[in-house]
Amino acid sequence: MKNKHELVWENCLKIIKDNINVQSFKTWFEPIKPVKLDANSLTIQVPSQFFYEWLEEHYVTLLRKTIKRELGDDAKLEYRILMDTSNGTKTAPKTIDVPNHREGVYGTNEVSMPTIFSSPMVKNPFVIPGLKKIHVDSQLNPNYTFDSFIEGDCNKFARSAGMAVAKSPGGTAFNPLVIYGGVGLGKTHLAQAIGNYIKVNNSTKTVLYVSSEKFTSQFLNAIKDNNTNDFIHFYQQIDILIIDDIQFFANKTKTQDIFFHIFNHLHQNGKQLILTSDRAPKDLENMEERLLSRFKWGLTTDLQTPDYDTRISILQKKLHADGIEMNEDVTRFIATNIKTNIRELEGVLTSILAQATFNRQDITLDLAKKTVINFVKHATKEISLDMIQKTVCDFFEVPVEKLKEPTRKRQFVQARQLSMFFAKEYTKSSLKAIGHQFGGRDHSTVIHSCQAVRNLIDTDEEFRDSVEELKKRIELSL
Repeated sequence: MKNKHELVWENCLKIIKDNINVQSFKTWFEPIKPVKLDANSLTIQVPSQFFYEWLEEHYVTLLRKTIKRELGDDAKLEYRILMDTSNGTKTAPKTIDVPNHREGVYGTNEVSMPTIFSSPMVKNPFVIPGLKKIHVDSQLNPNYTFDSFIEGDCNKFARSAGMAVAKSPGGTAFNPLVIYGGVGLGKTHLAQAIGNYIKVNNSTKTVLYVSSEKFTSQFLNAIKDNNTNDFIHFYQQIDILIIDDIQFFANKTKTQDIFFHIFNHLHQNGKQLILTSDRAPKDLENMEERLLSRFKWGLTTDLQTPDYDTRISILQKKLHADGIEMNEDVTRFIATNIKTNIRELEGVLTSILAQATFNRQDITLDLAKKTVINFVKHATKEISLDMIQKTVCDFFEVPVEKLKEPTRKRQFVQARQLSMFFAKEYTKSSLKAIGHQFGGRDHSTVIHSCQAVRNLIDTDEEFRDSVEELKKRIELSL
């Protein structure tokens, strides 16, 4: 039998689930564990300080209303936050009770959090008294800003974390901020956007962007010239240090060692570190464990492959910035066929514009197709049932598996009926074969689905627009 605090939180989750999208619920509420219930005060456990701050910033109103509904107007919510207190050696997570920082329903106005370093700050022996901070060229690309970084579901969380760091460098729980993801997904852009924002809005801070290869090269030159102390001194003066592609520190023991000490000094003195990598810290190989443990102190966030809508937005933003008009069908064709990363997407667009300019011709769908063929290889020109299912499911943001299940939820039923409708329109499959692809349904179900879609096309303008949009996506995939 469940305890009372578990039942109360379970009821809260039912309400919360109806008020936010599925992905947000899985990310921010499923990891929470109810701990205890004292009178009208419910204590919940969250995985990290960042997790706690995100809940308080984005879901405090929803939490307040939900708790009040379950426990009355005098209800209180307290947090228990799991903190990693390792200082070079692995230790078990330490659990502490944290009173809420909101007044009224949430009680007190204070949050008491232990810092990672409890020892007194060590004075930097390389700082000469009276020496002014040297001028440092930030090495930032001024074009990499938050305004030019297109937000989508693939990067929304990372961008929000980046903005939080930009507004309060060294003053959040996300230190270091580790951004990881595949090639061309915008890691360097986001990291530099943080630096550029700080330069504009906090001019007293010294910002430096450097690739891991450049850092290593500088260090080796310092050893050769016997001025390692100057190298360390230089990096210890930086307020916001951005290191790109830290995976290239692998197998470089001396570089890792020197970066470990620079990292410690900056972190202990409240300076901000921003790191990018092509994989999560836990997946980095040939890296010292003590360095990996420090990478995990702050926040690790990933950038994923951009979805269709984000790819469209990226293309439109670039076209607008260049003052170029392009037929919507061409934009859709590029976004439909270039899916791997943003760099390739922009590369295709640049190639199309270049060909149109050099050959003095209009930007047409035929020109786009001839250009794109050099970037991607199509296995077939035939529209398949699998492709139709995926296109429809991407549009409705539902899993393909749901088309084959007996669920009667409207969202899934509509996606299934439209998939059957397009399967009949665009493929040579028999009604029986189409039904088989949708969980073994018979031909009469396919006929009914097609008729239902036609009826809605005739009577529902919004539905008709959705059908037209899906037709374009399917046809542009050829």
